[in-house]
Amino acid sequence: MSFIENILKTVVLDEATISEKVELSAAAYRIRLQGNSIRKINFIPGSFLKMGIGIGKAELSMKDKIRSYSIWDINKEKGFLDLAIATHSNGIGSQWAKECQVGDTVYFKLKKGNFLADASADSYIIIGDLSALSHLYAINKNIGKNKQVASILYNQQKSELFPDINGKFPLDFYELPQNPSNEIIAKIKEIIPSLKGKTIAYIAGDSRVCIALNNFLRQELNWETKQIKTKPFWNPEKKGLE
Repeated sequence: MSFIENILKTVVLDEATISEKVELSAAAYRIRLQGNSIRKINFIPGSFLKMGIGIGKAELSMKDKIRSYSIWDINKEKGFLDLAIATHSNGIGSQWAKECQVGDTVYFKLKKGNFLADASADSYIIIGDLSALSHLYAINKNIGKNKQVASILYNQQKSELFPDINGKFPLDFYELPQNPSNEIIAKIKEIIPSLKGKTIAYIAGDSRVCIALNNFLRQELNWETKQIKTKPFWNPEKKGLE
């Protein structure tokens, strides 16, 4: 292990243990991290973890040793949090999700980011793919009660999408091909007339979809920038997009 990796483990990153691993679908796992450090987390819904999943693997570059994962659910009193990790990409993170075991030690740091739950609107559009599903579940649970929510959660195989942590399906699922920007725009046009009051859109997952929908909402519907929240989780032409 390099000097830098040793500093990351002992000084920079917090430590936890994998206490549960459950296959959510053919393309996703729920991984529960347990540790005293989790009790001290200042959690804001929509936060994520930077995880040193490649620490100790000399064959990996430093940038490949760190991956980002959204916090799906957290119980600070009991000292655990849940992640949902999609395995479509077959990249470093996907391999780790497939191969990690209960009892493994993991190293992480909480990051707030900007893709957070904002309860200031009256209505919401929530759009994303499998990679963003757990993050969007967390957003949906924390935008306040009695809000109008329309949603488009999609995957090439709808069966690979999974329920929220409580076993319920609060968002609408669609079976769509990769990069279905045109199909989603058509659906947005159907949804928009029914939304009331101030509206916020959450768009996450494929960066191509994030860009296309952001442009559509701003340029064709004249939405203000602050109404549109996007987070690209991946890009087919890039490695390790965060």
